[in-house]
Amino acid sequence: MLVKTYGSAIYGVNAYTVTVEVSVEPGVNFTLVGLPDNAVKESQQRVESAIGQCGFHIPGKKVVINMAPADIRKEGAAYDLTLAIGILAANGNMKSDHLADYVIMGELSLDGSLRPIKGVLPIAIEARRKQFKGIILPRDNAREAAIVDRLEVYGANHISQVIGFLNGDCELERTEFDTRKEFASSLNNYEYDFADVKGQEGVKRALEVAAAGGHNVMMIGSPGSGKTMLAKRLPSILPPLTLEESLETTQIHSVAGKMHKEDALIAVRPFRAPHHTISDVALCGGGANPQPGEISLAHNGVLFLDELPEFKRAVLEVLRQPMEERRVTISRAKMTTEYPAAFMLVAAMNPCPCGYYNHPTIECTCAPGQVRKYLGKVSGPLLDRIDLHIEVTPLSHAALAEKKLGEPSAVIRERVIAARRIQEERYKDYKGIHCNAQMNQKLFRQWCDIDTDCQELMKAAMDRLGLSARAYDRILKVARTIADLEGAERINVTHLSEAINYRSLDRDSWGG
Repeated sequence: MLVKTYGSAIYGVNAYTVTVEVSVEPGVNFTLVGLPDNAVKESQQRVESAIGQCGFHIPGKKVVINMAPADIRKEGAAYDLTLAIGILAANGNMKSDHLADYVIMGELSLDGSLRPIKGVLPIAIEARRKQFKGIILPRDNAREAAIVDRLEVYGANHISQVIGFLNGDCELERTEFDTRKEFASSLNNYEYDFADVKGQEGVKRALEVAAAGGHNVMMIGSPGSGKTMLAKRLPSILPPLTLEESLETTQIHSVAGKMHKEDALIAVRPFRAPHHTISDVALCGGGANPQPGEISLAHNGVLFLDELPEFKRAVLEVLRQPMEERRVTISRAKMTTEYPAAFMLVAAMNPCPCGYYNHPTIECTCAPGQVRKYLGKVSGPLLDRIDLHIEVTPLSHAALAEKKLGEPSAVIRERVIAARRIQEERYKDYKGIHCNAQMNQKLFRQWCDIDTDCQELMKAAMDRLGLSARAYDRILKVARTIADLEGAERINVTHLSEAINYRSLDRDSWGG
């Protein structure tokens, strides 16, 4: 008897339908074809044990299973349930009437219980696109799949429940999820707030400018000056995710297996802070079976690189292209995968190996030339792509002892949102451009045009700081954002002066 069941496979951050054809005929041998990897091939033992717990067994006949399309590799243990149901139906142990209505996915334990799988959201999206009635999967994944409307989602804890449901002997509880309600209730669930930050008004202003224009930031200062604390609070002043951005971000985390069973939807902007020992593959994505890297997990959020000079040079250099193109392409001999990577880069570093160069009270112990050598670990092309360089100075005892709370994130966020609205309106006719940091050259010429006084100021800054053409562009983009925060139509000298002031690492005073 020939039976078809349906599963799904992940390719990049999308899914495609896999048809599992099971044929049980007189004869011997168990054959699994369709380019399965080792985890899929090993499913025979898991399936045999799991269905044995339900009183069935793999038939002692010729069993041939084909996973189509046969030219694309099938990976992982998520097909266990698909294969088990197909085998039972082909052997006549259960009804096959409704198999064509559902995508069935899940990893089996030896006792027949179902383990959660990765990539559920793109699988559910593909199931709806292919007009399946519903999807059956482990209960721990059900809330995530239920984000997709017009799709019946059934979660099960054991294979026996799935068999009973398809036979019509029992009911599985349909998982319902009010996406918009859940999204709205989680929008402002931030752990950190700028109200907790004492002093550092200049740095908070710079981070507000960065958030308003989507600009990359570098903070440089001695140990304990508050760089990490400030970076962790940046997502709380960024504009809230739209529902479309939330679904896109959730899809990436789902594929990477980073979703918890309590989390159905990522409603706050992600904050990723990889350790400086990270490899280039872990940062940008890839591997033998390509997976999203940290820069894709930070999509629509913040990528924080603490102790920037301690990262390997090759690791930092892979950031350059994704920072410009807002996506990363992973190419292998048999496949090319593209992951989105529209993130805000926030980097932090000490000014020298000992950490106290330019400190107001502690003397630097580094030898001559060490400071410049330390800063040289970060390449010029990467620094050029960072719009704001901010010096973070340590606080005095009086500032630390101050009991008055700082300005809360909610108030700063309102100003940021107002500036972003101006930019959204300005770029509404340009696909993929939402903020000043994303401006192309055509828009740059139109919206960053400056008068004679500003031109004189820029000429003096370029002569003194030795700015590159890219740094020139980025200063004007930051000035445009400062003007937007004030609601100004054109960039003036005040806006430009503040933007130039955010290029600390271009000054001659750094590094001797």
